[in-house]
Amino acid sequence: MPRHLWKTVLALSLPIALAAVALASPASAAQSLRLQYKNSSTGATTAQAEPWFKLVNDGTTSIPLSQVKIRYYFTGDTAYRFACSWAVVGCSTVTGQFATLSSPVPAANRYLEVGFTSGTLAPGANTGDMQLRFHRADWQNFTQSDDYSFGAQTSYADWSKVAVYVGGQLAWGTPAGGTGPDPSPTPTVTPTGNPGGQGTLFDDFAYTGSSDPRLAQRGWTVRSNSGGPGVPGATWSPSAVTFPSVSGNQVLQLDSSTDGTGAGTVHTELSTSARKFFEGTYAARVKFSDAPLSGPDGEHVVQTFFTITPLQQNMDPDYGELDFEYLPNGGWGEPANILYTTSWETYQADPWQAVNTHTEERTSFAGWHDLVIQVSGGRIKYYVDGRLFADHGDIYYPETPMWIMFNQWFIDLQGGSTPRTYRQQVDWVYHSKNEVVSPAEVLNRVNAFRASSTAFTDTVPSS
Repeated sequence: MPRHLWKTVLALSLPIALAAVALASPASAAQSLRLQYKNSSTGATTAQAEPWFKLVNDGTTSIPLSQVKIRYYFTGDTAYRFACSWAVVGCSTVTGQFATLSSPVPAANRYLEVGFTSGTLAPGANTGDMQLRFHRADWQNFTQSDDYSFGAQTSYADWSKVAVYVGGQLAWGTPAGGTGPDPSPTPTVTPTGNPGGQGTLFDDFAYTGSSDPRLAQRGWTVRSNSGGPGVPGATWSPSAVTFPSVSGNQVLQLDSSTDGTGAGTVHTELSTSARKFFEGTYAARVKFSDAPLSGPDGEHVVQTFFTITPLQQNMDPDYGELDFEYLPNGGWGEPANILYTTSWETYQADPWQAVNTHTEERTSFAGWHDLVIQVSGGRIKYYVDGRLFADHGDIYYPETPMWIMFNQWFIDLQGGSTPRTYRQQVDWVYHSKNEVVSPAEVLNRVNAFRASSTAFTDTVPSS
């Protein structure tokens, strides 16, 4: 249930160079590669450090970026998280991990090591901006002005207090605490999923209504309690959640309505009652709608399929949320229809601060769509009708089990007292624990369930 008030900019991956040529020696690396640095967060204390880097190849040979490591030295005594906000080379190719110095010095006992999964830096070329950041896992402020690699410059300049290694050999800068390489750092994200499904959820939504006792027996909750998201004072109504037959199959149907007042606004939601869904594949066939069933159009309504954990505290480091959200009439500053996929690290409500990344397309998505989310190996991949729509990861990867939810709600109200109702439908939902399932294979499995007259199964363990 995102609030898109703070957004991470995504960039297209741009090629840097031609074919890769290995460096001849440490000496040639030292003569050819240099690092430029600027700081986007120069305060003595900060919630997150924001070192921006640019690598410049002054030599005559190409440098494979997969051989390059950048080390930023600092002091710290807790867990940290890394993120790439934007990079010309593409954030999907930039990695970040933390390690402890084997020989600490007063200004540094740890370092952030930035690496690359692909790319080549040609002679005379530079990488362009790499807008990076890191923060404590608990989001507490920390002092950065006494860190070895910290600098207060806000324009790019050569910076020798950040070291660059090529093929394990020092190529630029003066490392904190010595010139030799330290042990390999520990990755920021350690994948926990295993190949092969370890439990399956499938539901064809063959229920008589929101009061059908099988809903609770099968682990579903129809929301009736008040509260956010959406219009203050609105009701979350079980009676507006129904299961009609559409083209021979029963569907989950969410009808949300308003008369222009909070008291006259109805939101709808169906959620799993157990938080037991983590890594693996999530899928649902969802029908979005652009126009209301009746009444004037134009409301900022949100139609969704998502996973979520509770926020236990402001900036909770264990919070997670993975969203498909369709806004047929815009909202959150958007003027028209838009589909968002959003992955969340955390947030706080008051004062508002959100840490998420998102991908969106501004076009109509009215009609039926097969939506798939794959969560595995530190990456979150969103598919729409078999097409890769978004690929997120890094700090936005979930840390704890989540609920599965569908809901439809109004961001705000556009005025007018004529009642209007919007409808979202869901044909089925599917999850395979700890297994990456392709969109095509998801459909094969759903069809197999239906061919065998299996309307429901849940073998996903509770923990």
